[in-house]
Amino acid sequence: MERRGTHGLRMKELMEATGLPKSTILYYVAQGLLPEPVRTGRNMAYYDAASVERAKLIKKVQGTYSFPLGKIKCLLESMGEGRDITHLLELDEVIFGTSAERREVDQGAFQQATGLTTEQVSELIEANLLLPLEKGAFRKEDIDAGRVFAVSFAMGLRASDLAFYASIAKEVVDQEMRLRRRLTGHMPEGQDAQVTARLTRSARVLRNYVIDRVFQRRVAAATTLQDEVLLS
Repeated sequence: MERRGTHGLRMKELMEATGLPKSTILYYVAQGLLPEPVRTGRNMAYYDAASVERAKLIKKVQGTYSFPLGKIKCLLESMGEGRDITHLLELDEVIFGTSAERREVDQGAFQQATGLTTEQVSELIEANLLLPLEKGAFRKEDIDAGRVFAVSFAMGLRASDLAFYASIAKEVVDQEMRLRRRLTGHMPEGQDAQVTARLTRSARVLRNYVIDRVFQRRVAAATTLQDEVLLS
């Protein structure tokens, strides 16, 4: 290894210490995730030694939690302020799933898996029915929903016929967030995260239970499949 400069680490040393390629390190610097190096000449730059552990942490968080870089930057800032981010990482896993559940495919693979056309994908995204967390990146839940949408289109329905799901979802989530704020608004961050995790698990159960049970009771009250009671 090259001898460490008095100003810090050379790029080669930083690459060896972190296991990251030069392009990734430069990208982290450009995004504000790593501090700018001290430049002592046109082709000479030294990186703070603390960049080693910081870069390793970024790599670990990305690999374990699949955070976008913007969120990782916020977490690093919180750590820099001396705050414990463990509870935030745990909450993220409750909300977004484990790293295995976050595997993504591009739009081409998504369309191949679902049978949707490019125009249909655009129509669904415009209607807020297909909701990838990152543009152009689709997870298992997106694929499962996409297959349902493909069947719906095959039956002659359009995204506009299903748009009520998006409207109802927004209203439900708005109410859930108001309830969460009322319960946790006075809490310190760690306790807030713990309570929010419990509320998230509860909400998932209640959304499915209430809607399915309303549907089941409606069907149970009908005498035939064309009974008007099914409509109200």
